[in-house]
Amino acid sequence: MSKFKYSDEEQKINSVLKYQRQELMNIQFPDMSELEKQILESEKLIKSLGYSLSDLPKVETPTEKKELIVPTWEELCAEAEKAVGYNTDLETLFTEEELRNSEQAIKLLNEEFNALHRLDKVDIAISVAGGLLGAAVDILLVGIPHKTPEGVKAGSLANYVREWFERRFPKEEMEKLANSRISKVPYDAQDNRNTTVFVNGLSAYYHRLLSLGHDPLLGFIFGVFDILTGRMTTIDKTGKFVSQVIQEYSDRKEVNIFAAIAKQVMHLKSDITTSMGLPVPLMGLFNLFQFGSIGEEEQTIAEIVQGMYYEGYDFIHFCSMSIPAMITEVVIRVGYSIKRIKEGYPKKECIPFSLNREKHPKLGTMLFIGHSLAALSNAGKVYFSKNPLAINYPEWILFAKYLYKQLKWVILEKPELRHAYVKGAILEKLDAVYKEIDETFKEYSEKYIIVFK
Repeated sequence: MSKFKYSDEEQKINSVLKYQRQELMNIQFPDMSELEKQILESEKLIKSLGYSLSDLPKVETPTEKKELIVPTWEELCAEAEKAVGYNTDLETLFTEEELRNSEQAIKLLNEEFNALHRLDKVDIAISVAGGLLGAAVDILLVGIPHKTPEGVKAGSLANYVREWFERRFPKEEMEKLANSRISKVPYDAQDNRNTTVFVNGLSAYYHRLLSLGHDPLLGFIFGVFDILTGRMTTIDKTGKFVSQVIQEYSDRKEVNIFAAIAKQVMHLKSDITTSMGLPVPLMGLFNLFQFGSIGEEEQTIAEIVQGMYYEGYDFIHFCSMSIPAMITEVVIRVGYSIKRIKEGYPKKECIPFSLNREKHPKLGTMLFIGHSLAALSNAGKVYFSKNPLAINYPEWILFAKYLYKQLKWVILEKPELRHAYVKGAILEKLDAVYKEIDETFKEYSEKYIIVFK
């Protein structure tokens, strides 16, 4: 490309403009009228030559920035130490009013956090209603199991549940299933005729309580293991742990773990509605509790549990006892969810499944209160009836669960979460300060050349 060249007249105009600009920079006019006069004369000259002001090349006047020297950190520290010394507390940098305001701000943030987790009257009412409703169902409808000529009977709700199981698993079909090979397991010895190691208490009445394979929960560990190895694992009435191979039942083994699991399910199904049904989950472990002196007969805990199983405290009754505990759980969770929706929270955030304190700050405490009332009512039921069969096993499990969670929350999690809440609020304000610093730096960088040492 050819380089653009100005004509002689254009060069003359540029020279005039450059000269006048230089004069304007060097000369200080006594008033604005003189400056305006010079500008008008320049415009007349340009127009007399036949040019428009917009056609003229723009000549920018360079402006020099002053340097702003920023000292090093070491220099700042040295200057600060020279001014205030070495042994200076942080508080001395602030006035008493600033310190009081900071302390008050921290107290307000702590109170904001506590308010998020503090139960109001409605929360307490929901918790109490759930706990008392569950307790009422336990006392009035579940009742206490006892054996009758027609079988095990208890309250109306417990009887309904037992009848439902009997309809769902008819006796004739279960007997047929029990006699088929697909449900035969190596841990089902009903006495000591075929055992190599004597098991104290092994009988038609107690063999399901003593054999860990019959436990609805532990059975999927010990029972499946016994099916794969051809063994029988038991805890006898005296608390002795025995695992032995019964040769007569060697044909009941399985080599495939999935086949073993299927056989375990079939066997538990065949035993569920028998006269001495499946034990309550983990009930067999109580045979290890060979201590205590309870009641007039001064029985151990193991003997009490064995007597409870004999009287009908089995897996079906466990399902009946789970209903009051479930009612307490559902009432509190649903009540909590409805209250949150009415308070304006999004429906998705009101689903009361998680016990995360950040998502649902009050739910864990509400459940603890509800199950504490239900467990306390059950304790009263046991005390006044003087009958261990009145114990609501599922309710006490839930109470223990929420007691542990509540203690962990109060002692460990709450202080940490409160500290994080306060720290987060302080950091938000600090971010605003940093943003203001950045804006100030940008403003100065436009005016000065910032030089860092």
